[in-house]
Amino acid sequence: MNDFPEFMKNPLNRIAAASQFTEDVVGYVFDGADGSQVAFWSCSQDRVSAVHAHDFDEYLIVIEGRCVVIMAELRIELVAGDEFLVPKGTLQSMEVAAGTRTVHVFGGKRARRELEPLAGTRAAGAD
Repeated sequence: MNDFPEFMKNPLNRIAAASQFTEDVVGYVFDGADGSQVAFWSCSQDRVSAVHAHDFDEYLIVIEGRCVVIMAELRIELVAGDEFLVPKGTLQSMEVAAGTRTVHVFGGKRARRELEPLAGTRAAGAD
C-alpha cells in the first residue's frame, strides 16, 4: 500500500495549511475524546519543517519512507516501522523524504481543520 485509504482522506478532516510546520505536505486529523489527536501525513517532495515545540508529547511512527527528527544537535533517522516519542516542550524539526507517510499521535490538540483556531503549539522563539 503506498497511500492511506480513501476513507481516511475525507476533505472534512484535512489539516489546514496554516496549521502545518512543513510546506507541501498533506495531512488528515482525527480527534480523541480526551483532547488528543491522531494525524496522518503524506509528503510528496523532500521537505524540512520549521523548528517548533508542543505543549504535549508527540508519538510518531513511519509507515513508508524516511524522516530525520532533529532536536538541538541530535539527529535521529527513522525509516518504515520505526517509532519515536518527542517529549512535550522539546524544540524539534523534521527532515522528510519524498514519498514518506507518517502517523503522529499528539497528547493534545495539535492540528486544526479549516475555520478552527490554532491551539496547543508554539513556534520557536514565541515565548
